[in-house]
Amino acid sequence: MYRSNTCGALRASHIGSEVVLSGWVHKLRDKGFVVWVDLRDRYGITQLVFDEDRTPKELLEQARELGRETVIQVKGEVIERASKNPNIPTGEIEVLVKELTILNKSLLPPFTIEDETDGGEDIRMKYRYLDIRRNPVKNKLIFRHKVSMEVRKYLSEQGFIDVETPYLIKSTPEGARDFLVPSRMNEGQFYALPQSPQTFKQLLMVGGLDKYFQIVKCFRDEDLRADRQPEFTQIDCEMAFVEQEDILNTFEGLTKHLLKEIKGVEIDEFPRMTFDDAMRLYGNDKPDIRFGMRFGELNAVAQHKDFNVFNSAELVVGIAVPGAAEYTRKEIDALIDWVKRPQVGAKGMVYVKCNEDGSYKSSVDKFYDQDDLAQWADVTGAKPGDLICVLSGNTNETRAQLSALRMELAERLGLRKPDEFAPLWVVDFPLLELDEETGTYHAMHHPFTSPKPGQLQLLDTNPGAVKANAYDLVLNGNEIGGGSIRIHDKQVQATMFKHLGFTPEEAKAQFGFLMDAFQYGAPPHGGIAFGLDRLVAILGGQETIRDFIAFPKNNSGRDVMIDAPAKIDEEQLKELHLKLNM
Repeated sequence: MYRSNTCGALRASHIGSEVVLSGWVHKLRDKGFVVWVDLRDRYGITQLVFDEDRTPKELLEQARELGRETVIQVKGEVIERASKNPNIPTGEIEVLVKELTILNKSLLPPFTIEDETDGGEDIRMKYRYLDIRRNPVKNKLIFRHKVSMEVRKYLSEQGFIDVETPYLIKSTPEGARDFLVPSRMNEGQFYALPQSPQTFKQLLMVGGLDKYFQIVKCFRDEDLRADRQPEFTQIDCEMAFVEQEDILNTFEGLTKHLLKEIKGVEIDEFPRMTFDDAMRLYGNDKPDIRFGMRFGELNAVAQHKDFNVFNSAELVVGIAVPGAAEYTRKEIDALIDWVKRPQVGAKGMVYVKCNEDGSYKSSVDKFYDQDDLAQWADVTGAKPGDLICVLSGNTNETRAQLSALRMELAERLGLRKPDEFAPLWVVDFPLLELDEETGTYHAMHHPFTSPKPGQLQLLDTNPGAVKANAYDLVLNGNEIGGGSIRIHDKQVQATMFKHLGFTPEEAKAQFGFLMDAFQYGAPPHGGIAFGLDRLVAILGGQETIRDFIAFPKNNSGRDVMIDAPAKIDEEQLKELHLKLNM
C-alpha cells in the first residue's frame, strides 16, 4: 500500500495515528537540528518532520539529501504541529517520519512548481506535465471535469443518449480547412477529421434516437488565437420533433443548471436579440450586455453640415463612455492611436466631452454647435460626465471598429466583471452571406440550416434577405453555443445546395448519403453545439481556453512538448502512396 491517506486529508482528529503518505517533495527546510519537508500530491500538502531527538541519524541524513519533485513514500505518526499554519487545511498537524522510501529521484525542474512560478509560457508548455502539478493548472482541469460531469448529468436526466460518432470521415465543405488522413488500404484516398459531427447527428435523428448528445473532439485547420485550438471539444446535441423554441428552452435549462451548480448563480431571464439589432446596437453578433455603451447612429444629426468626413461616410456612429469626460487630452489621443492600429483599422476618432455643467467640448467644435452636440448626447444616451466617441465610414467596418473600442474601454473601466454572467440568445441570422469577391453566396452557418418558416421562396428572388432558423447562445460577449433547425426534406435540401453553387452531381458526391437517408422518413429536427473549452473558461472567470486544456498547442498549432507535427520517414510515405513536393 503506497498510502493510507492523501496529503490533503489529515486533520487534528488524526493526531496519534500511524499513516503512510506518498507524493512529491515540494519544499525542504533544513535548520540543522530539524528538517521539514512539504510533501505534495493532487489533494494538498502535508508537512513532514525529521528531528535529531526523535529521528535516527541515517534517516535524518537521508531527508537532507531529498531534492525538489523527488517522489517518496513515508510512514510515521501524525503529531500536533508546534507552529500552526492557518492557510492550509493540514496546517494543524505534521507527520513525524519513521520510514522513508525514495520511489523516484527527480532532476531539478526547469521552473519552480509553485502557484506563482518563474517559468515563462514557452518553457511551461514544453514541460506541460510539470505545469499540471501547479495548483492553478491542476484546479482548472478539475474544474473542467466538474463542468463536464454536470453537462452529462443534466442531459442524461433530460432523456438524451450519449452516442459516439466516427473520427475518420469524408471531407465536406464546412467553412474551415479539414485535417486530412491518408488511407494506406485505399490508395490515393483520404479520410478527414470531423469539423463537427453534423451529418452524423442528423442521421441519428433519421435513426429514431430522438435526443442525442456527445462531448466530442472536433478539428479545424485554421489560424489560431487565444480562444482557438486546432482540436477543440464540443457539447454536441440534436433533438427530433422540435421547433426553435424547444431547443432554446432546453439549453437555457442546461446553462442555468451549470451557472447554479458550478458558480452558485441563478439567472431567470435569457434576453433574445435579433442579429440585425445586435449588429446595429453593438457592432457584432455576440455582444457583451453586462454593461451599456450601446451604439447611437448619428447620420441624421451629424451629416449635412460642413464636416466632409461625416458627410461622405455610409455610417456615423458613437458610444457614450460613462465617467470618461475627465480623460485628459493625452488619454484621448492614446484612444485615437488605439483605434488607428492596423488590428482595428479606423482612420481617426471624433470625441465630445459632456461636461458636468451641461455644456459640450468636442474635437469638431468648428463644425457643430452646442445644440448639435446635445442631439449627439441624446442619441447615444450620454449624460454629464460622459465621453462620446464617434467613428465613421463603411457600415460593416465602422461597426466592427467601434465594437472593438467598446470592448477595450469596458476592459479599461473594469466593466467586464468575470463574476457576473449575462446570457443572451441571438436569433434570426441571415441564411446566406455574400462573398463580395466572387459574387456568390455561402451558408452563414452550414448547408443544412433551415430558412425561417415562410421564407423559402425568397431564395429565388432575394437570397440575401432570407433569415435562418438559427440561434447562438452568447455569454459575456462570447459565443458559447450555436445551432439551428435543420432541413429535413430532400427537395428543400437540394434547393439549398443549388443556391450555394453545388451542381446536382457535386451535391450527390458530397452529401449523397444524407440525401438518400432523407428519403426514408427523416423527422423534423434541430440542435446546438456548445464550445466546451470556451464555456469552461468563461465559467472559470477567464476568456482564454489554453489553461483549461491538459495538453494545448501553441499559436502555431504545435505541441512543443512532444514536438508535433513532425516529419515521417520515407517508408511510411511509401506505404501511404505519398510523395512530398516541397
